[in-house]
Amino acid sequence: QAVPAGSHVRLNLQTGDREAKLPDHEHSKSETRGKRRRKRLGKVDVDSSSFTSQELKKALAKMKEIEKAERKVSSLFLKQSMVRKKFRPIEQLKEEFEKLNVKMETDYEIMVKLISKYNSSTSSLDEKVAALYDLEYYVHQV
Repeated sequence: QAVPAGSHVRLNLQTGDREAKLPDHEHSKSETRGKRRRKRLGKVDVDSSSFTSQELKKALAKMKEIEKAERKVSSLFLKQSMVRKKFRPIEQLKEEFEKLNVKMETDYEIMVKLISKYNSSTSSLDEKVAALYDLEYYVHQV
């Protein structure tokens, strides 16, 4: 919870509660400062003349940061939509290749075939060596 600036804050180690107390010299100051504090509602001042220059600078910096973040997000969405226009999903590509009688395989599928070829008892020694060389290529990619 927000506490006024200059408050004394402590952590009670027995109860685990955080406690805040206004300093004693705060109560003896002029009544106008007390009135100004009472007009604050959370983080917003009701009386605009009570803004300090530091508060205004912080608010302006936060506004600039939020604007930069919003610009960054909107540019990211724009880039994603441009990429989506350039590329098609893999399912669509597979369908188009099937229409052309071309089978598209993933690296995983190829590696499984190479391992089964190597383990096959009907494969010759040359086929097994070739399967190992091809498998080495795919393993290095992974």
